[in-house]
Amino acid sequence: MTRVGLITLNSSDDPLANLAITQRYVTEAAEAGAQIVLTPEVTNCVSSSRTHQREVLRAESEDPTLAGLQETAKSCGIWLLIGSLALKTDDPDGRFANRSFLITPEGEIAARYDKIHMFDVDVSETETYRESAGYRPGNRAVLAKTALGQIGMAICYDLRFPHLFRSLAQAGADILTVPAAFSAVTGAAHWESLLRARAIETGCFVFAPAQTGQHVETTGSTRRTYGHSLAVSPWGEVLYDGGVEPGWDVIDIDMGDVAHARSRIPSLSHDRDFEVPQ
Repeated sequence: MTRVGLITLNSSDDPLANLAITQRYVTEAAEAGAQIVLTPEVTNCVSSSRTHQREVLRAESEDPTLAGLQETAKSCGIWLLIGSLALKTDDPDGRFANRSFLITPEGEIAARYDKIHMFDVDVSETETYRESAGYRPGNRAVLAKTALGQIGMAICYDLRFPHLFRSLAQAGADILTVPAAFSAVTGAAHWESLLRARAIETGCFVFAPAQTGQHVETTGSTRRTYGHSLAVSPWGEVLYDGGVEPGWDVIDIDMGDVAHARSRIPSLSHDRDFEVPQ
């Protein structure tokens, strides 16, 4: 059996305050026996202000959250999936990276993934998002080999693009990670359905640690996220729902369930070429 820790956060726009909370949750989950712990998207800073982000965010090599969580993973001797960090880049247009990290039990970076799909949507007349205005998209899918299984990395809005997850599964992924800061409106409508669909389509475990609640921002903005960190089996069963309160929990999984689900429905090997409508 493998024990997995899922963390639900209500991050503010203060990276150092968020780090202290995250480190405590990670340590507690590790003390409860977790071999891998996962945190949500933008673990370090939830902010709607590009000006504030430019003041508090750092480049990867200087980021205190990354360094602090690498040390925590090492001291706990666990794998740690930092769902994502908002980071400064050297891009000429000044856009940030939304980057997920997989950290080894030795505290080393095993894999990095930059979010490919940007959340540019109009949820309603009063709720709009233009992620691409502040963040530049990645262009590379990432599969990481670990002692626990192969992990395909994704972030939040990527969830709506099933071909990414199918490609990861066909490349060898046993686990798909979908850390998120999902909108409260779209989360209530689609979050669980999409996560279960990605698990069923691929025969993978899906782990989705989430941001939750109304986020405190010094600029006065009031962003709200859905919460409900989920773990889904390769057969599409919800194994864990973290609800809406910040915190952590652990679940035990059997990696043999991946092969069992795929032996029952081997759809990953049933692709056929077809003509696309013109």
